[in-house]
Amino acid sequence: MSLNVSFFKSLFFYFFRILFRQFTNPKFQHRSTVSNVHATLTHGKYRKYPSLAHKSDVQDDLSTQTLVFDVEGALLKSSSVFPYFMLVAFEAGGLIRAFVLLLSYPILCLVNEEMGSKIMVMVCFFGMKKDNFRVGTAVLPKFFLEDVGFEILQVLQRGGKRVGVSNMPQVMMDSFLRDYLEIEVVVGRDLKVLCGYFIGLMEERKNDNKLGLEEMQLGHQNNNFCDDVIGISSFNNSLDHKLFLQCKEIYLVRRSDKRSWQHLPRDKYPKPLVFHDGRLALRPTPLASLVLFMWLPFAFSLAVFRAFVAIIIPHDISSPILAFTGLRLTVTPPPKTSHSTPSPSPSSKTKMPRQRGLLYVCNHRTLLDPVYLGFALKKNLTAVTYSLSRMSEILAPNKTVRLTRDRDQDGKMMERLLNQGDLVVCPEGTTCREPYLLRFSPLFADMSDNIVPVAVNTYVTMFYGTTASGLKCLDPFIFLMNPSSSYTMEFLHAVSGLYTCPDGENTRFGVANHVQSEIGKALGFECTKLTRRDKYMILAGTEGIACTGNKKS
Repeated sequence: MSLNVSFFKSLFFYFFRILFRQFTNPKFQHRSTVSNVHATLTHGKYRKYPSLAHKSDVQDDLSTQTLVFDVEGALLKSSSVFPYFMLVAFEAGGLIRAFVLLLSYPILCLVNEEMGSKIMVMVCFFGMKKDNFRVGTAVLPKFFLEDVGFEILQVLQRGGKRVGVSNMPQVMMDSFLRDYLEIEVVVGRDLKVLCGYFIGLMEERKNDNKLGLEEMQLGHQNNNFCDDVIGISSFNNSLDHKLFLQCKEIYLVRRSDKRSWQHLPRDKYPKPLVFHDGRLALRPTPLASLVLFMWLPFAFSLAVFRAFVAIIIPHDISSPILAFTGLRLTVTPPPKTSHSTPSPSPSSKTKMPRQRGLLYVCNHRTLLDPVYLGFALKKNLTAVTYSLSRMSEILAPNKTVRLTRDRDQDGKMMERLLNQGDLVVCPEGTTCREPYLLRFSPLFADMSDNIVPVAVNTYVTMFYGTTASGLKCLDPFIFLMNPSSSYTMEFLHAVSGLYTCPDGENTRFGVANHVQSEIGKALGFECTKLTRRDKYMILAGTEGIACTGNKKS
């Protein structure tokens, strides 16, 4: 409690101090872009600033040039950085910090860009532990990539060395630029740290020594440094950064040009975005953030009501009630042959049990996959899971059984459960939000000859019901807090496993890859060789960005 009081007290005095300095000290008054342009032209070594909209003005061959570009002014379509700071406040700081940032938005509209950045940095980073900050690598890259202009990226990809210049903290955009856009040099703002905690202040740019450091980073230590550099900035952004003073030419981007840019398509990402974390599914603009906080009190009550209906009321009655509250379920019925039992092979050495349940194999989108599958079939199923919180097990409307990750022991358990009835398994072992399929564990291929692949996809409007670092017991509840959400399930043709053919055990990987491929084709997803371990390593930032494997035919 004392920490919260000191936080708000420090925040109040900080706001008061910077507002006083803003309106009383001329040094902090906003300088127009036009004056900066004329000041730069007085050096006598630049021609008139052309517009990037005229593509004929841009040189065709940029492979030998160094491109210095302004991230906020030239690379991103949006002119506001507020959503990215709101993501930091919400995902790393919590609801209270995000609400304080939303309340400070009117102040941000009154001050200039530099003062606004300082206010947002103070609200978002004050008192946050440096080692625990992972939003820059696990959350922000997705939203940055969705805001990149396709046309400007095409220009940057023609350059030799690329240098991104930003007024945002380095920890927010470094991973996005280096790991996903493959930018060689990133120049951002450093944050002051005390005893391992951010104090909410940015380091001032060192005008005397900073340029020499950046020259070494660029690999230019000769006298012809300025002859190899081309700058790309915005009409609305300042050009007083030292790097832009070294440019032979500077192309300016107009705001009207940015509106006409296309969003960067997913298949054009320099590196694929397979994993990302965080609870927010929407882009938290000021208006969207206001709607979010207005919805939260209703969301809690609605989630409790939906959970009560799903657990207590039978399927036939609960399905229309849940649909009325905004939970949509679209089912493509299974083919008629999917429930037929394949005849055993003549060379079979073991006999099939007379009564044996079907094995449903589906890709993993949320922890509610088995629940929705039960609603689609209108019956309760037994689900095997690799890891599930005790709270989720208690509240689950269907039976759940934990796997031990021991192949022999898990195989016996699944065989016993199949003898008791139908079983559902998600062989990916963890959830994946993006249109990719992780590697399928081949354990299910040995369990049954009645394998029914199920292609599952989800859509949410406000919150993700999965997390890699938060409280996983809240995942289903947070999914139910969405104003509306949809599930689609497509039952595919049944696949024969290896239950009656123990001599073919070496082909169980082929069965798993075939099922993965069929589900990927049905959903339009790309098959990868990534695993559960890879997901947590990538989101923790310990092994960098992993590439997808080859598509399986």
